[in-house]
Amino acid sequence: MPLKRYGVLRGSAVDRRLASGSNGHYQVHVVDETSDWRVAVNVESALAPSELRYVVVSDFAHPLLNDLAALPRGWSDLASSAGGAALDFIRANLFDTDAMRVLPFDLPGPDNDLNEKLDHYVGRAVGDEQATVYAFGERWGPEPGRKDKVFGFLPGNGVHDIHMNQGNVGSFTADDGVWQDGALLLHFPRPEQWVGIFLAFQSQGWHTDDATGHTIGGGAPGGGGGGGDVPAPHDGTIRIVAALVNALDSPEREFATLLNTTAAALELDGWTLADRDRHRQSLHGRIAPGETLRIALQPPLVLPDRGGLLTLLDPAGLKVDGVAYSGAQASEPGRTLVF
Repeated sequence: MPLKRYGVLRGSAVDRRLASGSNGHYQVHVVDETSDWRVAVNVESALAPSELRYVVVSDFAHPLLNDLAALPRGWSDLASSAGGAALDFIRANLFDTDAMRVLPFDLPGPDNDLNEKLDHYVGRAVGDEQATVYAFGERWGPEPGRKDKVFGFLPGNGVHDIHMNQGNVGSFTADDGVWQDGALLLHFPRPEQWVGIFLAFQSQGWHTDDATGHTIGGGAPGGGGGGGDVPAPHDGTIRIVAALVNALDSPEREFATLLNTTAAALELDGWTLADRDRHRQSLHGRIAPGETLRIALQPPLVLPDRGGLLTLLDPAGLKVDGVAYSGAQASEPGRTLVF
């Protein structure tokens, strides 16, 4: 069963607590105009191995930022589907999965554990009245007559599951679903900056079923660990390295450029490209080793000027690579974007 109440909290961070001892959560106190919230961020797994995978994108750019700007402060329920503000680590191309690293939440020394990686940016948000926190996950509360156990406000109220919520193992597969992943996004207006913080358990698989979110095929970000021990056959073999999104032609003609990273020629029959709305285009031909292939994109697959996604799938339907771009990145007509 997917998460019971998936959505996003928009508010201001006013306090935080580092994870310590047996409490494997980094805690953030967030407020809106009427309510207090506790955002509980997992920094340790209940399943071995206990260390989480993480990536911090300090210059986050993605078309979903257009949707976030329209959300009110406070909690917003989100539909677990493509094309809106919901997150999916696999299908939304939010970050480079190869950039994910494994890190304990508490180690001696400065800036070398997950507590400190989170606190670098959350602490900055606490000190900046103009900063905005977007916490994606599952809501709990409000809990009438019950104080929050960390920050003491009343009633208890908050958001958890601030991590990948698919590809689970054991009893946690009950939480699997697509377009319901958790994360922290931080917006700093002066200077303009978006920061994305993404977390996943090592036990989670990286290829999941489009309907259930259950693991299929194998493979996990960064390799190694539980459900991700065995990479899928084509992971990373072909990369989307460029795209012409905002063409000068009328009518516009859009192109994607693929790179074969392997030492052998690869046949593309049965492979597909997909856009943000899951429109697909079948591919044909071959790419020589180390060479690129420029592909003319055909409707209904489209790369909008306001921002979009492009995903490469192998014949089994498994994601091989994916990219995203914002409207600002595509604002210059005729310029090819490099990923």
